[in-house]
Amino acid sequence: MLESIKKEFPHLHLQAFTATEIKYFSEISGLSVEEVLRQLKDAGLGSLPGGGAEILKDELREKLCPNKASSQEWLEVMATAHLKSNATMLFGHIETKEDRVDHLIRLREAQRKTRGFQAFIPLPFHPANTTLKKEGLVEEGPSGVDILKTLAVSRIMLSGYIDHIRAFWVMTGKKLAQISLHYGVNDLDGTVVEERITHAAGARTAEYTPRDEIIGLIREAGFVPAQRTTTHEIIRTYQEA
Repeated sequence: MLESIKKEFPHLHLQAFTATEIKYFSEISGLSVEEVLRQLKDAGLGSLPGGGAEILKDELREKLCPNKASSQEWLEVMATAHLKSNATMLFGHIETKEDRVDHLIRLREAQRKTRGFQAFIPLPFHPANTTLKKEGLVEEGPSGVDILKTLAVSRIMLSGYIDHIRAFWVMTGKKLAQISLHYGVNDLDGTVVEERITHAAGARTAEYTPRDEIIGLIREAGFVPAQRTTTHEIIRTYQEA
């Protein structure tokens, strides 16, 4: 698949497959994680998304995502990749504030060794159609204040380690993402064409936002919008009014 895409679109940067998926590829192929990554890179893989991290605490992962890679396995795949990658944290479910801080510390320690993470993306939990909601373990996701505090603390704790803190507007909503630019965030992510995971969990946000609207949100917040590549090189800035 990767080879076919690169053949048709040789200049396209391919960001694909979470660390959890890489670990699964290793298990079903009988190859080491290192060999799986080597073959994927040879086929055109450019970078890894940050999904699958959830909360890096195995006691919680057994309840949240028992079939996904363990905390250590997720970190080891990212360390082995030697590719620019993102990191995420799913918060506002059954974790504690201490669990969030521990997650940030583990990412910071991993980044100290590899310098592979280019962006950190805290993802607010949407409980509506989840098992945690059905079992009564979670009633609501995090509040707006909690989301802004989490973004701000992430910037403080990861400053000097991970340059970019991203508010994923699909999960925060556009207005809160706009406000988050004053709470340590410097990336609102992209236009997005079709988002299924969050909406399957009950999100009512849009699935697509045109470029001009994102530019307007950033300008209204008092910042200069910039278009970037997947690996955060600036393509152009929008200085004009």
